Amino acid sequence: MKLFFKKTGEGRPLIILHGLFGLSDNWATLAKGFSENDFSVYTVDLRNHGRSPHEDSFNYDLMSEDLLALLNEENIEKADFIGHSMGGKVLMFFSKKYFSRINSMIVVDIAPRFYPQHHQLIVFALQSIDTNSLTNRKEAEEILRTALHDEAMIHFLLKNLYWKDKDKLDWRFYLKGIVKNMEEVGQAFHSDQPIQVPALFIRGGNSGYINDSDE
Repeated sequence: MKLFFKKTGEGRPLIILHGLFGLSDNWATLAKGFSENDFSVYTVDLRNHGRSPHEDSFNYDLMSEDLLALLNEENIEKADFIGHSMGGKVLMFFSKKYFSRINSMIVVDIAPRFYPQHHQLIVFALQSIDTNSLTNRKEAEEILRTALHDEAMIHFLLKNLYWKDKDKLDWRFYLKGIVKNMEEVGQAFHSDQPIQVPALFIRGGNSGYINDSDE
């Protein structure tokens, strides 16, 4: 699959992968900052997200192959990587088969362990919105607010709402394909052998995604 990405700056390649229901634009400000320090920054839309293609198939092995295809297409032999949440899991699976393509990797706020499904409320809120009947963004915001009580999450999701046509709003992500494969998102990462890649795991101070036992 040919992934959509934005490239900022010139220098050492740095690939950034977003989390579930995210998109490359989430990292625009940081990408600009990194690019000012001699990095060529690629902010990527993973499959079924942003402007990348939509498919019913959705798992970490496929997303790893998508990432490899991007590197090959851009003639990038080795790169540095940052992956947030689901994007961090993509990096873990990618490193198992393609460690030779990694200079270093930063995994933000996700551990290798299994995560049970916990996005049901978000999915319910999104499924309650009929994009065919929306006339403006405010209507979607009000529907989300009745189901979710997290302003940051509401605005995070609304970044995906765009005008597909002049009178038709739609989501950037492929909700059907994501929901169909939601169990894949929490999949654990295992490796029989140590992966010899310089890696940094960042634990969010206000997040429970990495806990003491993970460390």
